[in-house]
Amino acid sequence: MKILGAGVDFLVSHHLLPLVSIIIEPAKVVFLNNAINHGVLTPLASEQVSQAGRSILYTLESNPGPGLGILLAYMIFGKGTEKATSYGAAFIHFIGGIHEIYFPYVLARPLLIFAAMAGGMTGVATFSLFNFGLTGPASPGSILAYFAVTPKGSYWVMLLSIFLSTLVTFIVASAILKFSRDAKTSLADATAKMEATKGKKSRVRDTFIQEDEAATTTTGESSSATTDNALLVEEDPEVLLDKYDTENVEAHDYSHIDHIIFACDAGMGSSAMGASMLRKKFQKAGIDNVEVTNTAINQLPGESQLVITQKTLTDRAIKQVPNAIHLSVDNFLNSPRYEELIKNIKEKENKK
Repeated sequence: MKILGAGVDFLVSHHLLPLVSIIIEPAKVVFLNNAINHGVLTPLASEQVSQAGRSILYTLESNPGPGLGILLAYMIFGKGTEKATSYGAAFIHFIGGIHEIYFPYVLARPLLIFAAMAGGMTGVATFSLFNFGLTGPASPGSILAYFAVTPKGSYWVMLLSIFLSTLVTFIVASAILKFSRDAKTSLADATAKMEATKGKKSRVRDTFIQEDEAATTTTGESSSATTDNALLVEEDPEVLLDKYDTENVEAHDYSHIDHIIFACDAGMGSSAMGASMLRKKFQKAGIDNVEVTNTAINQLPGESQLVITQKTLTDRAIKQVPNAIHLSVDNFLNSPRYEELIKNIKEKENKK
């Protein structure tokens, strides 16, 4: 650790900032970044802020560009669980600032560390070119945190640097994913390795464990379910959607509903945004007795009352919880069915 810290200190003191990414990006994945950050960068950055009002050192470890570039590459060139979970992971990483979410993707394909290095160096070089610095630490390392600590008049430099670091990482990562062999290590196994390095349970562990289990579930395993569920597994998706009338809000009774669940593949990004939007609509409509949450489809509880999914996933949700009311939407963020649902719930309340 002292050697890594000394290496970073040497590069910083000799104005070779872009090369710091060669040390920091691999260190992040094995959780040595905090020691470098707090032991070397933060003290130097604090001193620079006291003198100049800002410091570029705050950007060296917190730039969300490299992680976003890797996850975007997985969205396009990934397969199976890696591809399915990358969408939600990108949202959590870029908006939520939880960089830990992309570490298993790198550990599953170690060559991707070179993509992160390239993107990190690009970002630092761009920040340096325009003499950019943050007024304080961007914690967590999200785009929102960057806006909060970017000096006025420098937002375009910040956005340009993050964009370029994302683009370079994406290009290199895409080439690696497209032309390299499939990963021998699953995301679940990579997360286990990450936990061993970290020394404690990861915040993102359940996401990858659940998705890995879902991906390996076969039709034969449905024999342990109830007879009704077994029949549903064999039924055509379009027939299921018609049987449950998933696109007709008026067809269902909502008088007993006090909990609505948005469900997607990973139970993170898209369903979380849909749930957040409906909660706001309920609040404006004065509906305060209905809880709205989100989860992964394979984690839907048996007592689910009303489940909202994108149309392409509704048949899976029905098979998971056949006794619930199911509604299909084309887009979690923009569906006329939300207004119809609010109208129906309000009418039921007025009749009580």
